[in-house]
Amino acid sequence: MLALFHTVIYQPLYNILILFYNIVPGKDFGISIILITILLRTVLIPLYKKQIESQKKLQELQPKIKELQERTKGNKEQQTKQLMELYKENKTNPFSGCMPLVVQLIFLIAIYQVLIKISSNGLVVDPAQLYSFVADPGKINQFFISLVDLTKPSIIIAVLAAIAQYFQTKMLMANQPIAPKKDDSGQPDMAQIMSKQMLYLGPFLTLFIGIKFPAGLSLYWLAGTLFMLIQQIIIEKKSKQD
Repeated sequence: MLALFHTVIYQPLYNILILFYNIVPGKDFGISIILITILLRTVLIPLYKKQIESQKKLQELQPKIKELQERTKGNKEQQTKQLMELYKENKTNPFSGCMPLVVQLIFLIAIYQVLIKISSNGLVVDPAQLYSFVADPGKINQFFISLVDLTKPSIIIAVLAAIAQYFQTKMLMANQPIAPKKDDSGQPDMAQIMSKQMLYLGPFLTLFIGIKFPAGLSLYWLAGTLFMLIQQIIIEKKSKQD
């Protein structure tokens, strides 16, 4: 599994990053990270578009889901069966939103390993990792716009990444009620509680990771989140026009 990860994910990302570094004017490693982020997000657009559409369908189904849960609350087996039938009838998969998160985590780990590998190697590229058509640039300039050392934590970039994460999550939940309410049985609505927690937990984790790990990782996350924000705005506008 590790060999597959190295061959299919890690090494291609390593080479694309160095390729961008070689062609970026001024040899700016930060710009190279932003470019590889845009490339990855562009490739994954169909996956994220499907995630957003699936979330919208689930939001539209919430009244029916609540009605079904109330009707079958005494029979968990029957409730699960009818929920699956409801999802099937409406061509909705409640777990489809997990796939983009898994893919995103895999690439995040790969980018982290690339940055750590280059940093631990004295900012020198490992020729053994390069494809034949990718030139060895020698020692890497680790600064972004000549100000931010991407091999060290940056509070500023971490905070910006957390803020962007907050607004991106809030936009995803725009059609969901945020404040917890009680259902007909008097019990808190757990889905709404989890939504509210994720609105703040995601940015908090982003900030925590950003102040603990190299700034290159936060820059990758920031660029990716901003890309997704723009993507969601475009999708929202298109859906309103339809």
